[in-house]
Amino acid sequence: MTIFLMFVGLFLLIMISVPIAIALGIVAVVTMLVLQGPNALPNVALVMFDGATKFPLLAIPLFIFAGAIMNTGGISKRLIAFASALIGFVKGGLAMASTATSMFFAEMSGSAVADVAALGSILIPAMKRKGYPGPFAAAVMSSAATIAVIIPPSIPMILYAVMAGSSVVKIFVAGIIPGILCGLAMMALSYFFAVKRNYPVEEVFQLKRVWSTFKDASWAFIVPLIILGGIFGGFVTATEGAGLAVLASLFVGGVIYREINWEHLKEATIEGGISTGVVMLLVAASALMGTILTELQIPQQLAESILNFTSNKYAVLGMLNLFFLVVGCFLHSAAAIILVVPIVMPLVHAVGIDPVHFGLVVTLNLGIGQQTPPVASVLITACSVAKADIWEVSKVNVWYVGCIFVILMMCTYVPAIPMFLVNLFYG
Repeated sequence: MTIFLMFVGLFLLIMISVPIAIALGIVAVVTMLVLQGPNALPNVALVMFDGATKFPLLAIPLFIFAGAIMNTGGISKRLIAFASALIGFVKGGLAMASTATSMFFAEMSGSAVADVAALGSILIPAMKRKGYPGPFAAAVMSSAATIAVIIPPSIPMILYAVMAGSSVVKIFVAGIIPGILCGLAMMALSYFFAVKRNYPVEEVFQLKRVWSTFKDASWAFIVPLIILGGIFGGFVTATEGAGLAVLASLFVGGVIYREINWEHLKEATIEGGISTGVVMLLVAASALMGTILTELQIPQQLAESILNFTSNKYAVLGMLNLFFLVVGCFLHSAAAIILVVPIVMPLVHAVGIDPVHFGLVVTLNLGIGQQTPPVASVLITACSVAKADIWEVSKVNVWYVGCIFVILMMCTYVPAIPMFLVNLFYG
């Protein structure tokens, strides 16, 4: 009964537009007062501080800051130019280049919203000028941006690893193949629509232009090599890799491209600080809620009730998929991970699901949630940039979301797809 009242209270607070982090804190403190009395209140600050100061979480503000620097440092436009030169000669090439650029940018920012905000502001107007319908342009950029939470480094993956007590690096590796498959599937779909609807060719293929744009973007390609090479090579942790991302983006954007000035750096710092504050307040509040749920043994009770129904791990994965798909429609990915993952992990361990495999499944589910109203944070950002109606965009975007869903089903029931590289590198 207690847990039911807690979630009713949380739901009501969210419905009246109380920020999720504040709503979590209010519900947790009221529950502590009712169950343990005023003497429990001194622990509130300690639990929240401890929850928000775990070392891996330091990677989040660093990757956010690095992404903000890249947005203003000339890296994005050089990636776009190279992708356009490489595949712009194909019908619908600009749409395909948008997806390819998102895949490159994903290796540096880790944030889908940052991806669509940075690249969408350039590529969506460019596609509209070339004759692509606004809803189509917005759908392409919105869905492609979700690759940023699948291909490492990924902020949702970092959060999951902390909440699940799993390896950040292994989850990063698990996302490589699914992320590439998602990108290729979306590019193939864009080509299909382009041929069917006679969308334009971006430019004539010129080897000279490919080479010149490649040379211009070569320093931009070095950034993900430094980040991922350092992490996967075992030279640095994911958190230290995030620090390298900041230094590399400052060097490339400021020293090589000379497009970062003090005003740009100030904007990047403010943007990174605000985004970090939102996420870390949520993490701190969720630590408080998690402590209460653990004391009430809610995760163990959930695991026991489902195990009484079935112990087949693929049936359990099916139920969890459905659950996260629904949750993703109503909660941002960070909130969903922080709220739900600690509750379901005892069940995941009980039926023998690999936590790294499950982390990839959770990430894909919540990537779909970024595209499905009412929350749909990435879709809404893309619609805002494109000045397009969300429902018109959704009519096109449903096909791209279908690509992610197919990859989700493949990764769920063919674990070798996400786990191949993990097993190859780590045994």
